[in-house]
Amino acid sequence: MSASTPPGVQGGGPRSQGVPKEAGLAGLDHNFLTGTLEDVVKWARRNSVWPATFGLACCAIEMMATGAAHYDLSRFGMEVFRASPRQADLMIVAGRVSQKMAPVLRQVYDQMMEPKWVISMGVCASSGGMFNNYAIVQGVDQIVPVDVYAPGCPPGPMTLIHAIVTLHDKIRTGEITQRREGTGAGAGIVLEHS
Repeated sequence: MSASTPPGVQGGGPRSQGVPKEAGLAGLDHNFLTGTLEDVVKWARRNSVWPATFGLACCAIEMMATGAAHYDLSRFGMEVFRASPRQADLMIVAGRVSQKMAPVLRQVYDQMMEPKWVISMGVCASSGGMFNNYAIVQGVDQIVPVDVYAPGCPPGPMTLIHAIVTLHDKIRTGEITQRREGTGAGAGIVLEHS
């Protein structure tokens, strides 16, 4: 046993570092043999989220920049923005939503496959922003259940990536589906503006 190995921990390769000898199989990390089917399904959902874009204003330019080569959304399994809602399971609402566009947004959301998630990108989509009038919906959560709010005017690509990573974490833990069953609403996670 080396000097860096804590007492009660068996030595060996890097995979056995930090696993108590008496833990047995319970001390092993889950892999494809010992993991549960539910964990495998959550892993697959998290790593293959296909966004349906709903770019309505200046936030859509930042969303397009996020999908470009510099920020590379393909490393999250999201390289293709779907043009058809029937092939998508994430809606990124980027920009202000007018009263006339609200029924269209709801129709696209209803056509998406389950399970589905929504990211509200920008202050206009989240709360109406500076457009406090009768023509603009004062928050997209009045139309569809929002899971993650990405703040900013407009939020940069890094903020959208942070919202996506936050959504991936909530998909992995299963918190979003549990909240939807109870309330019918989205998770409503508000990110800090960076």
